[in-house]
Amino acid sequence: MRHKDSDGVEGGGAAQPVADLNLLRTFLAVHRSGSFTAAAGLLGLSQPTVTTQIRALERQTGRELFQRLPRGVAPTPVAHDLAARVAGPLDALAAATGHEAAPHERAAPVHLAGPAELLCTRVLPALAPLTAGGVRLRVGPGLTEPLLDELRAGRHDLVIATFRPRGRALASVPLSDEEFVLVAAPVWADRVKERLALEGPAALHPVPLVTYAEDLPIARRYWRHVFGARLSCPAAVTVPDLRGVLAAVVAGAGFSVLPRYLCQAELASGALVPLHEPEDPPINTAYLVQRPGRPDNPDVTRVRDLLIEAARAW
Repeated sequence: MRHKDSDGVEGGGAAQPVADLNLLRTFLAVHRSGSFTAAAGLLGLSQPTVTTQIRALERQTGRELFQRLPRGVAPTPVAHDLAARVAGPLDALAAATGHEAAPHERAAPVHLAGPAELLCTRVLPALAPLTAGGVRLRVGPGLTEPLLDELRAGRHDLVIATFRPRGRALASVPLSDEEFVLVAAPVWADRVKERLALEGPAALHPVPLVTYAEDLPIARRYWRHVFGARLSCPAAVTVPDLRGVLAAVVAGAGFSVLPRYLCQAELASGALVPLHEPEDPPINTAYLVQRPGRPDNPDVTRVRDLLIEAARAW
């Protein structure tokens, strides 16, 4: 005898099953890849076909599965629950029937974002061995606050943040510490280094300041931490990339405050000179951030674990 359950669903006490496994396969591809377009490429379908199939599945389940974003989609809690229930059986079915995709076709790209300088100088070299094992990476630079918002929206799998995110919506672990150093090219260091030791930071007022933003965040922090004073001089040159700041300072454009890891080679060669070496230099901790829970793409865990291991040597 047919009846309605407590949720108003007609049937034998449970929601009607989804008859078409293709809809579930498409759903899982979208859930793992983060976009209809990427899922279409993985499945060999057109993007409109993927969109139509997801809409059909949403009609059958009576629930919204994905929030449409300007770039990609974000799974709803219902989608996360459905993926957890169907991923294992669908993968096992594909393997049993000989239709399992090759690793490079099955694995969705890992979307990683963070500061451009850290990504280029440390992160990408550390992750290079993974590409030989089939891991695909999509790496993007940006500032921490907007990147964390994008992580919450599902646009990234992992974000390297310059501060620990608040709240419980995101999970984070300390990744590495970076020490800041006050530097200039020898042409400026010869003029002001001794004066700086005698007169304090006022000796640097005649020297042009090179920084990556008008509000001088790194330099201001250095002044407060080391000199116990407020930095009042404006920037002579701003470059929104610390590698550009480094190049300008090496060329003699002025002085700056830079992460030691970024200018270590220039300090060793003498192309840059530390103007001041305090016993307690400012240090900033970078955090590796992701959404809580086990990621659907196992390659996210591989990237995360390798980054944490590599950071021990940074």
